[in-house]
Amino acid sequence: MKRVLLPTLIFVVMAIPMAVQSAKDTNQRYPDVVAADVQARGADKFDFDVTISSPYDTPQRYADAFRVLDKNGHVYGERQLLHDHETEQPFTRDLYGVAIPAGVRTVVIQARDQKHGYGGKTVDVSLPGR
Repeated sequence: MKRVLLPTLIFVVMAIPMAVQSAKDTNQRYPDVVAADVQARGADKFDFDVTISSPYDTPQRYADAFRVLDKNGHVYGERQLLHDHETEQPFTRDLYGVAIPAGVRTVVIQARDQKHGYGGKTVDVSLPGR
C-alpha cells in the first residue's frame, strides 16, 4: 500500500507548483477588475469593494491602484495600493465615501499596474438608488 500512496503524493505535490506557475505564464498585460460591489453611503456618496486579478511577475510590477470613473473619463475616486498582492490573487480592496454627482447612474472601475498603467478589463457598476 505504501508504494501506491508515495507516487500519488509526489504527483499531487508536484502538480501544485505547476498549476501556480501556469497561472503566472499568461499574456495578461494589465490587471483586470473581475468584480465590484457598491453600496450607497448617503447623499451622492458610495462605497466600493473591488476585486482585481493582477499579472504580478516581479516586485517592480504589481497592481498599484484602481479608480472609479464615468463613461467620459471623469475620475471620482482612486485607491492607491502600497504593496504587491503576489500571494492573494485575485484580491479585494475597498474605497469608501466616493462623491458622485446625482446625474451619474453608472460608473466604470479600472485597475492599474506600475509598469503599464491603467488598462485591462473593467467593470461597469450601476449605482444603487439611481
